Amino acid sequence: MNLLLDPNVAYLMLVLGFILGVLALFTPGTGILEIGALFAMFLAGYAVYTLPVNVWALILLVVGVVPFIIALRKYKQWYWLIPANVSIIVGSVFLFRTDSGAPAINPILAILVSIIATVFLWFIGRKTIDAMSTLPSQDLSKLIGTIGEARTDVYLEGTVYVGGEDWSARSEKKIHGGALVKVVGREGLVLLVEPV
Repeated sequence: MNLLLDPNVAYLMLVLGFILGVLALFTPGTGILEIGALFAMFLAGYAVYTLPVNVWALILLVVGVVPFIIALRKYKQWYWLIPANVSIIVGSVFLFRTDSGAPAINPILAILVSIIATVFLWFIGRKTIDAMSTLPSQDLSKLIGTIGEARTDVYLEGTVYVGGEDWSARSEKKIHGGALVKVVGREGLVLLVEPV
């Protein structure tokens, strides 16, 4: 545990735990990232509890997250990363202190890790937000008006082949298997068809 009491290692564990935690939010369900984040945060928490900490630097780190979130949420406003990075770098350098009150974290390490982590998280976050806001490429309304073939008898339910795929279908008129059908509407993933 003496290695964890090195402020540089403790800082790296804190950053690793934060990155894994954010990635776990972006990709839920695996459990691996969540466990890794908890483990790294536990180790970092032990160091934070044991080492002398500048509370103002910890607050500065938390405040630095606000412009970072703004940069993520506002499209093409990456310049919010500048105050986020400055706040995170200053908070990182002064997070732990020596007995004399001097910064205990190597400033070059703090600068490099802060910039790399911020840019990495911004890139991953931006791509995740873009993917979530993108409409599905499959537009089912384009199927309306197309001609297909009844695979089974279709009345209250059945199967039709339209647009290169088999679909569940329903019709108000009885349609025999093998007959041509026209899509006149849809209800969810069920196509409404009529005989041609």
